[in-house]
Amino acid sequence: MNDKVIISGFADEICPDFEEQLKTVTELGMGYICLRAADGKGIADYTLEEVQEKLLPKLQKAGVKVSSIGSPIGKVNIEDEEGYQKQLVQLDTICQMCRILDCQYVRIFSFFMPEGKDPADYREAVLEKMEKFMEIGEKYGVTLLHENEKDIYGDIGSRCVEIMERFAPRGMRSAYDFANFVQCGEDTVECWNMLRPYISYIHVKDALYSNRENVLCGTGDGRIKEILDQAINKDGYKGFLTLEPHLRVFSTFTSLENNAKDNLLRNRFQTGAEAYGAQYHALCKILDEIG
Repeated sequence: MNDKVIISGFADEICPDFEEQLKTVTELGMGYICLRAADGKGIADYTLEEVQEKLLPKLQKAGVKVSSIGSPIGKVNIEDEEGYQKQLVQLDTICQMCRILDCQYVRIFSFFMPEGKDPADYREAVLEKMEKFMEIGEKYGVTLLHENEKDIYGDIGSRCVEIMERFAPRGMRSAYDFANFVQCGEDTVECWNMLRPYISYIHVKDALYSNRENVLCGTGDGRIKEILDQAINKDGYKGFLTLEPHLRVFSTFTSLENNAKDNLLRNRFQTGAEAYGAQYHALCKILDEIG
């Protein structure tokens, strides 16, 4: 395996129970997770006291660190002002969690677009609202990672670049997701090359153009092996590769994206742990091959 990268992952895809999540990742030999949900509750719903008293001791006991906080910040309709104001408060708390968890990165999004509307019409509104996110990140010295999620403003490469051009000079970075670009009909290599100056984090998830289904990494249209070879061996990428299999329904799955189950490869794996392990070993095989 290449020593330039560290494998992390969204461990809530294993099961709701946090201790069981940690048991599975340590058995695989992993030392990091992306913290998105624990014990069936999303991280944005935790208090600082709960993180300190409930989650941190379990992490320390397992010897597992947090690579990033997989927050839902920015996953709200651009016209939902009440939801946005709630998320500003949540982001402030999440950034404080980073201090407790010794974590640098918080994953964010750039707002769901109203159905049938042109995202270009919302460009200034998106950037204005993201400005408030940026200010909170700066306040706590946390690096915000914008992910190219489906159906948000920054779901295609060109609009992700717009966001980066505005906020990267102040420290925002890009979290690159192969499958989401595939599911938006984007060329993953072109998107990688457009965003490469801004990418500090990679989500390992694959999908098919034909039906948008999520599939085991390396078996879809994400061109994961080709891009990781370029990223690590040519572009000098160093950092986290975060497993996000999306190969089974898990406790918080349907809250993560619109029409989530429509993109799911069904019944391939019997358990979340099995799917997670398969994704881990598939990624390790890719890294060995490009190493």
